[in-house]
Amino acid sequence: MKILVPTKRVPDPDQRVRATADGSGLEDKDLYYVPNPFDLIAVEEALAIREREIEDSEIVTVGVGVTDYEKELRATLAMGADRALLVETAANLDPWNVALALEKVVEREQPDLVLMGKQAIDDDSNQVGQFLAARLGWPQATFIASFALVEGGAAIQRETDTGMESLKIALPAVVTADLRLNEPRYASMPQIMKAQRRPIDRVALEDLGVTVAPRCEIVALEVPSANRTCAFLDSADELLDALRNEEVC
Repeated sequence: MKILVPTKRVPDPDQRVRATADGSGLEDKDLYYVPNPFDLIAVEEALAIREREIEDSEIVTVGVGVTDYEKELRATLAMGADRALLVETAANLDPWNVALALEKVVEREQPDLVLMGKQAIDDDSNQVGQFLAARLGWPQATFIASFALVEGGAAIQRETDTGMESLKIALPAVVTADLRLNEPRYASMPQIMKAQRRPIDRVALEDLGVTVAPRCEIVALEVPSANRTCAFLDSADELLDALRNEEVC
């Protein structure tokens, strides 16, 4: 069984993010990037499938982005992935174009299962998995909280607004992971050092035959201010008046 795990490179959520002066993007000179946490949950589940169900499963992680993406892909190798593929592009891709790139990767790798995070923590789009399944014409299951291989496919529980939904899907399929699915393992130092020496496959986005056609345009980025003002008022009437006139918030 081959499991393909798409990943995304995102800014570390524990650091302060700044927009450029003109609002055209993020100030990334000193920005530290990490693998998207939801995608690490998908990597962990792929490893768990191999450990508990099919020992000879091959796990391939893939990233679409700049050359520096290599560091984040090596984190997945340190966790236990067998191979990593970097689709190199300097373009800022929206979810639709990422799905187009992954469609070509699926055609190249021929996986039995695409397992990925439900969304990325930078844009929270939650669209790539659905776009990819539609492009491939494959069954899909989103926001999964449990996964088990059964005869003829996979048994899945997924989170919904009204509770848990149980379903069975045929493979190959596209599945997106939610927080409840598992807790990603930590890679040991020997595994991290070993991952630094392992090769990463590379292919240019253009060589996959993908023509980037943006569907979304970022007009401007603005980081919300964390400053707060405090005012002491003598009565409820003054408070109501201040709130009505937006003098305090």
